[in-house]
Amino acid sequence: MKALIVEDETAAARNLKVLLAMSYPQIDIVATVESVTDATEWFATNPMPDLVFMDIHLADGNAFRIFDSTVIKCPIIFTTAYDQYALDAFRVNSIDYILKPIKQADLERAVEKFLLLTANGRNEYAARVKELAVRQVHKTILVHVKDKIIPLTAESIAFFHICDEKVTVTTSDGKCYPVDKTLEALAADYSGDGFFRANRQFIIARSAVKDISVWFGSRLSINLSVCTPERIIISKARVPEFKEWLAGR
Repeated sequence: MKALIVEDETAAARNLKVLLAMSYPQIDIVATVESVTDATEWFATNPMPDLVFMDIHLADGNAFRIFDSTVIKCPIIFTTAYDQYALDAFRVNSIDYILKPIKQADLERAVEKFLLLTANGRNEYAARVKELAVRQVHKTILVHVKDKIIPLTAESIAFFHICDEKVTVTTSDGKCYPVDKTLEALAADYSGDGFFRANRQFIIARSAVKDISVWFGSRLSINLSVCTPERIIISKARVPEFKEWLAGR
């Protein structure tokens, strides 16, 4: 069983390793990374581990930035000194949230939950993730326009976009509305079969993809059925992941 630790405090990482060794010697810590940049690079160049222990305040920023460009397909146990991020943690595929200093009992509770979910070859965990994805596809977002509140179903959305820290949603009929949410929160809400975080600027709907062009450096340029404010580029590293998502695998 392989695990990755994302933690910028040397003492905290060492303590976590000691606690894990005491109760779960079968867990092999394959690496410890200290920053958003290092974690993003690690996930891009290594096989997905079975489990991730992730601090939230890292050397170069908030750990939720990792999800801007990385799809983590294994369970995550968040470890942090702050309790205000619990809701954000459970918007991504977190299975537990442990406050520092980490206690042995809290760690064992979290790991036992992981072992329970993955007892049958990860089938139960995969099924729960799939169930959440199906539920998320049917989400409705409320947008405020002047004195009106307009509900938009997921099926009506073509893409989300961020520019100058302002997030907008564009519908399949080309209408654009401001959104009072971060793109990171939307990525967590709408991650699943129907939507894909293309890059730092866009979350796109599969139903809106018109065609794809090969771009420079083995990248892809995505053309949607509605106009976009800028070109949507998929990086070379994420091309296989995008193709699998588009094919519905």
